Amino acid sequence: MNYQKLDAALTTALNDVQDSEEPSLAVFIHTEPILNSAAIAVLESLGVNGVTSGKDIFTATLSPNAISQLSEQSWVNYLKRSQQLHLVNQSKSLGSFSL
Repeated sequence: MNYQKLDAALTTALNDVQDSEEPSLAVFIHTEPILNSAAIAVLESLGVNGVTSGKDIFTATLSPNAISQLSEQSWVNYLKRSQQLHLVNQSKSLGSFSL
């Protein structure tokens, strides 16, 4: 595994996963902008959808083993964990602000 290509949140999450074969981590895959057919085949074999040359950011839910495999590819720039965003203070309404 090339940890230099992983962000801190993904590295931490990898330590908490029990099954290294189970696709359980949502990630952003940042690649070179022009992918050859071998790179496209690797991404598709891992279940990444919508892979086309000219696109350089992909999302997928991957296993730790798949993340390790991708981190070793020269055409992968880095991998970043995708997390569910939550609204802060969602009980406040926009109408309560005054000038």
